Amino acid sequence: MIASLQMFGFRALWSPFFLLFLLCIAVMYMLIVGPWHHKFTKEGPATPKQKVYFLTGIVLLYLCKGSPLDLLSHLMFSAHMIQMAILYLMIPQCFILGIPNWLYERMFEVRAVKGIFLFFTKPFVALLLFNGLFSFYHVPLIFDFLNTNALYHAVVTTAIFIVAFFMWWPLVNKLPQWQTLSGLRKVGFIFADGVLLTPACALIIFANSPLYQTFTDPQTWLTSLQLCVPKGTLASLNLTGPQMFLSMPPLYDQQLGGVLMKIIQEIVYGTMLFFIFIDWYRKEREKESVETIISPQPGK
Repeated sequence: MIASLQMFGFRALWSPFFLLFLLCIAVMYMLIVGPWHHKFTKEGPATPKQKVYFLTGIVLLYLCKGSPLDLLSHLMFSAHMIQMAILYLMIPQCFILGIPNWLYERMFEVRAVKGIFLFFTKPFVALLLFNGLFSFYHVPLIFDFLNTNALYHAVVTTAIFIVAFFMWWPLVNKLPQWQTLSGLRKVGFIFADGVLLTPACALIIFANSPLYQTFTDPQTWLTSLQLCVPKGTLASLNLTGPQMFLSMPPLYDQQLGGVLMKIIQEIVYGTMLFFIFIDWYRKEREKESVETIISPQPGK
């Protein structure tokens, strides 16, 4: 498979301009939270852990949108769903945890930014927006249309990424004044998130026939490839259809994609639940310790 991808060329496989863009973001981040941090705050620079989170997000973002995985996502539906899972379930958490609190506070000094966050990070709003947009995107007619139009595809996938950021915010942000969910409510939020995402996965997994022309119709497939492969390169290739790159029937590839999305989702959400319980247990122990210290001792 990897050898056959070489026909698409270095630019389609490794997206050098996107890599350069991400490197610029990474350098600016390291400067702002490092040597330049005193220009923005009296607090210290970002911690090593925060830097690791942010840079991990950059690496994963390049893996999703700049590496051969992006090209594979236009050849195989299963690769597309792996890309979606990483892009929307993992990367937003890395960026949220990687940005220091003082930098958020500077951002929230802009009233419009704070107002947007206040509304779109409300748990109910964030849940409905993310799961609604994700499900909307995977409706077959809409999916095929968006994947054959570069502008609309960019707008919608960017919008889903932004609302994924809002969806993860109530769960993982570390700003005391933005802690809108308690431990138990976080558990309920995660379960609701899993339930709302299930219908889209079920539609894909239990369909009796391939749903997406993007992965079955040769002409639609070729048009969708223009999102990541230069037209000149495509014109020079003798491509007959997606079956050239599939090692299984399209229906099995589609079902595998739905299963992989659900499995990755369960792993991510299960890991989040584990950390929520650990944090809840730690806080309860600290509360008990404080109560023991301040409670009057018998006989005194």
